[in-house]
Amino acid sequence: MELIVIPIEKPHDMNFILGQSHFIKSVEDIHEAIVNVNPSIKFGVAFCEASQKALVRFSGNDQQLIEIAQKNALNLACGHSFIVFLEQGFPLNILNALKLVNEVVNIFCATANETQVIVAETEQGRGILGVIDGEKTKGIESENDITERKSFLRKIGYKL
Repeated sequence: MELIVIPIEKPHDMNFILGQSHFIKSVEDIHEAIVNVNPSIKFGVAFCEASQKALVRFSGNDQQLIEIAQKNALNLACGHSFIVFLEQGFPLNILNALKLVNEVVNIFCATANETQVIVAETEQGRGILGVIDGEKTKGIESENDITERKSFLRKIGYKL
């Protein structure tokens, strides 16, 4: 077995979700789940098929985001994994809907951070072991940090 670190390639502030599912129709069901939550979210989704043709299946409503998803899915080449790239919305807006998709079995991360995916490769194929999402923690927040955090969440409309 070989361990490989694969970086997610994307614009700096773009959000994405990386997960695992179990069936070829995942790409269509993930697409439907996203647009049912908010049809104005721009997205691209790519799914790595794990058998037969073993292709990257894809969908979405924005060609640039579809291409970013395809490129990253092919770089990962991990069977039954999927990746969704978003604009005009945030992962937290669609995470619960994705978790309810029957084929979705795991969400590895939902972030805009620089991310590395830890992949194991054997003679059979590849699988995702986990992710490195962002930077190493630097300390404990201060009272000022708490005030800034609470203010930010209210400023962007996520808290009253």
